[in-house]
Amino acid sequence: MGTIKNFEDLEVWCKARLLCKEIYEVTLKGSFAKDYSLKNQILDSSGSIMDNIAEGFEREGVKEFIQFLSIAKGSVGETRSQLYRVFDRNHIEKEIFEKLFSDAIQISKMLSGFINYLKNSELKGSKYKVNLRT
Repeated sequence: MGTIKNFEDLEVWCKARLLCKEIYEVTLKGSFAKDYSLKNQILDSSGSIMDNIAEGFEREGVKEFIQFLSIAKGSVGETRSQLYRVFDRNHIEKEIFEKLFSDAIQISKMLSGFINYLKNSELKGSKYKVNLRT
């Protein structure tokens, strides 16, 4: 059983970071680049996923970590909803929408699994031991 010492070691944080980067890249192209309100909203919500995972981890308490993972999961839902608007406004092609949406679903499932793991573990403090990269 390994100890995760940094949030950067969490697979879910790494996937959230990649999603945030991919969303940023699509906001730079075509008509999306000029839809400032939606662009800012989706950049904020996708960034919030990785930021809340990091903040919760750094708080060093399991209950707080679970709370921030839950907030991150909410941000995934917000990002998915915004992806629909991006697609409906013809800012991205169907294939890009489906890939980003699928990645967001995967992150949401990972967060749910991680939350359930922490709720059922006996861990209480700053040392999060997991047998998998979660």
